[in-house]
Amino acid sequence: MTTHPSIEHHPDLAEMRSRFERATSTPIAQGVEALALLTGLYLAASPWIVGFNGLTTLAVSNLIVGVAYALCMGGFRSAYEQTHAMAYCAVAIGVWTIIAPWVVSGAVDTTRTIVNNVIVGGVAVVLGLAMTAVAGRRRERA
Repeated sequence: MTTHPSIEHHPDLAEMRSRFERATSTPIAQGVEALALLTGLYLAASPWIVGFNGLTTLAVSNLIVGVAYALCMGGFRSAYEQTHAMAYCAVAIGVWTIIAPWVVSGAVDTTRTIVNNVIVGGVAVVLGLAMTAVAGRRRERA
């Protein structure tokens, strides 16, 4: 009976892990990840910072979506090879943040709520797209 080595020691797997580690260790990737974490945390806390926590459904939506965004974009550093596709999810979260004031709360009458969500959602979309670009550029070079 022959024994086969574990897949963990396969040369292709080691090369792939090395490539993904190089991708996440660039200053651009680290900067995007840091800004994304801050964006997610701000989005989660924005109902209380901006002052629309009285709109309960939108406040809960922002809290959940903000935490999800921070977790989604925060996973790149620790397990990039498994989570690089989650950047597309981050883009979808950003789009949801932009349209949430109208979808969740109906016709929101506060300008600050709309402005907050549109700006934060736009930043979230840009950061998600930036992370997908970093992942794509690294894949092309390898």
